[in-house]
Amino acid sequence: MKEMIEPKKKFPLGTLILSILAFICAGVLVQRYVYGLGAMTNMSDGRGWGLWISFDLYCGVALAAGGFTLAAIVHVFNMEKYHPVVRPAILTAFIGYLLVVLALLVDLGQPWYIWRMIFNPNIHSPLYEVGWCVMLYTIVLALELSPAVFERLKWRIPLRIIGAIQIPLIIAGIVISTGHQNSLGSMLLIMTHTIDPLWYTPIIPALFFVSAVAVGPAMVIFEGTLSGAAFGHKISREIFTGLGRIVAGVLVVYLIMRLVDLAVAGQLGWIFTRYPQNVYWWFEVGGGVILPIILFNIPKVQRSGRGMFVAAILYIVLGLALNRFIMSMLWLDMRTGYTYFPSWQEFAVSIGLIAWALLAFQIAVRLLPITGQHGHSEEGGTAEQKASEPAAAS
Repeated sequence: MKEMIEPKKKFPLGTLILSILAFICAGVLVQRYVYGLGAMTNMSDGRGWGLWISFDLYCGVALAAGGFTLAAIVHVFNMEKYHPVVRPAILTAFIGYLLVVLALLVDLGQPWYIWRMIFNPNIHSPLYEVGWCVMLYTIVLALELSPAVFERLKWRIPLRIIGAIQIPLIIAGIVISTGHQNSLGSMLLIMTHTIDPLWYTPIIPALFFVSAVAVGPAMVIFEGTLSGAAFGHKISREIFTGLGRIVAGVLVVYLIMRLVDLAVAGQLGWIFTRYPQNVYWWFEVGGGVILPIILFNIPKVQRSGRGMFVAAILYIVLGLALNRFIMSMLWLDMRTGYTYFPSWQEFAVSIGLIAWALLAFQIAVRLLPITGQHGHSEEGGTAEQKASEPAAAS
């Protein structure tokens, strides 16, 4: 009898931890909307923003850049071998932007007035452009991801419609995402004497854009490795190696821009003498830019899934996230007499949003045709392409 009884399936520990973090975050959000920001944040008049803008907005928008990067690689530069990873990249970007929107609704003092941005334009504000681009790009990402839903539901007519407008959607996504990646940097241009000189530069918008381009393929390597470990989805080593080379190439351009900019400003020597800021600079650039460039070009690392994962993590955490955090948080001056350290509720919201993102990605991958050669049939071509073709006469 004991042999006939099927063993109970255990709830995955990782999913359990993520669920707990998401539940705590939900509770803190209720506290925020019932009692206001003052009851659960340590923000004050001493600085313009706190953890949520630095981490959830500045880091979150950049880390969700994989959608427009991979779309451009495959559909603009015609690198079809990367087609299997386009849809996971778009899914990650879509979830990321939804969480950015949610984070803004938490951070704004009166989020119920956010709609006024649409009818009260301030064309001189970079934040106005960012708001419009985030709103429009989230819609574009939803449309780009919709074929996965239509394929799952076997809705051929909507699939055919999306297939017909696929190229305009891709172009719109690239243009919109390019605009607000730049504008996030433009928001910092007014802080001439607030951001440390090792990071402040008139070319901040260009640096933000180039670094966002590099993070797209890096995020695909990151999520592809985790997805393979969790769900058994395999991505060819050739794709990972190619993506690593793309990241390394873009990072070389980014590094040259950083060094030339400091040299032109006469501040290149500060990376050795301006203590303790130079320690942070080397930690960011040395560990998060130079080291990944080297690792992505070592054949032994290219043949190692773990090595590629580590190289991608170094850039994502140190090269990009730390850069955004330094400029918008760590080395951002405060008014005299004020101090700031995030409350546990602020950390709970940011960590909980990440947990929600991972849970949403897990659910989507299980329910929708996201990974692998989605939409391909024996006759060749993708489901989107076939849906857009005229139906054969019967």
